[in-house]
Amino acid sequence: MQTGCVYLVGAGPGDVELLTVKGLRLIREADVILYDGLANPALLREASPHCECINVEKRPGFQRVQQDEINQIMVDRAKKGLRVTRLKGGDPMVFGRGGEEAEVLKACDIPFEIAPGVTSAIAAPAYAGIPVTHRGISPHVTIVTGTTAALEGHGKVDWEGLAKVGGTLLILMGTRKRGEIARRLIAGGRPRDTPVAAIQWGSLPSQRTVRTTLGEMGAVEMTNPAVIVVGKVAAMDLDWFVSKPLFGRRIAVTRARVQASELVHRLQALGAWVLEVPTIAFAEPENWRAVDKAIAGVHAFDWLVLTSANATDRFFGRLLQQGRDMRALGQIKIATIGAATSDRVRAWHLGVDIEAVDRTSEGLIRAFEGDLSSQRFLLPRPEKSRDVLAQGIRQRGGDVREVGVYKTVTPKCLPAEFLQHLERDAIDLIAFTSSSTVLNLMELLGEPLQQAGRERLPAACIGPITARTAVAQGFDVVVELAASSASVSALVQAIEAHLK
Repeated sequence: MQTGCVYLVGAGPGDVELLTVKGLRLIREADVILYDGLANPALLREASPHCECINVEKRPGFQRVQQDEINQIMVDRAKKGLRVTRLKGGDPMVFGRGGEEAEVLKACDIPFEIAPGVTSAIAAPAYAGIPVTHRGISPHVTIVTGTTAALEGHGKVDWEGLAKVGGTLLILMGTRKRGEIARRLIAGGRPRDTPVAAIQWGSLPSQRTVRTTLGEMGAVEMTNPAVIVVGKVAAMDLDWFVSKPLFGRRIAVTRARVQASELVHRLQALGAWVLEVPTIAFAEPENWRAVDKAIAGVHAFDWLVLTSANATDRFFGRLLQQGRDMRALGQIKIATIGAATSDRVRAWHLGVDIEAVDRTSEGLIRAFEGDLSSQRFLLPRPEKSRDVLAQGIRQRGGDVREVGVYKTVTPKCLPAEFLQHLERDAIDLIAFTSSSTVLNLMELLGEPLQQAGRERLPAACIGPITARTAVAQGFDVVVELAASSASVSALVQAIEAHLK
């Protein structure tokens, strides 16, 4: 059997967008991922469904897996011919024991590669508005570990010597021994009034910056994970991250994960802490026979009616799987509900003839002109959905064929992180994008937590139908879009306006 390969990958400081392009590829291609506690768990969503993900978290006072065991897992999996991604917070070669792991792999003749990551030593200060070097203030920077082992015995750091070097001192893992570190730096000649900044959970919406001086550093509360900046640059405050309009706000998004990316990304771009709480998931229809038959005769239809981005992708995806391409549509016209569906159709390089801008079935029925008795309509849709659209077209004489291109299912449970924040009353808003997301959430909460959901989760709803459902379930709807303006971008703007 051919030996696999181990990739030592830096996950960056926390913000998933700081992962390198190579790191993302190696996560997606991995057969096995060994991930640290400081690697953002959201990155694991990019892994293959068949990938084995192993938590090897280590932190002061807690160690899930010993280092020797981690080494052995990497070696054993690679010898089985597997691609192993060792996912480490920050950069694997900056106090990440990446060098030690590479030594083990080399000694065992295991092929390996190193994919550097963005180290928190540089990224956390940058997100706090602190440049680690600055013309005329700090011409150089030193990165050092502040663990117990570095204070005494083997691997001891010469703190007094570092005090004389000057420039910017960046201390990782130093909060527990901050008082002793400060004492030694002062003993080495650093002034007591030297500015100090500790950036905790850098690059995440939970980021917090503590500013003090070297003389007071031991008395000020700091907790890991943190980067301590010592030097004149620590007094700088080129703020940009924490001033984002939704910084630190916790917003729950209930949309299906495959649909939620735009909403999640827009909220995150404004600084929000987004809790993904998918209350809907999509699955294949029971069978594709009806869809395939409709595709075989698609040229005979006058209209293709698409009501969602998901239905659009499923239908066209199936058409391509049948060995056909868009020429099979011939002269068929396309009608859609909502801007998001129209955008998805255009992404398939097709035009839209009619769009119901109010995002409702009733609006699309009104958009069709004249007598429909000579018209044939193909309606790809979820297997169970509102019958308003098909019935409305039939009432005006149209011939409608409905085909189920997917089915909606309710996930088995809610994410633990969401439930923990709900119990602490720590969620600022929950976003509902359909009536089914409201109803499924209540079902998943169960009787014990339903009342807590009603009382602790102010709701933002993408349209009036969803809002009516939320109100009927007892939620306080604080954001409601009109049907004519319902879109993800409008929902984000309304949420921003409300929370500001």
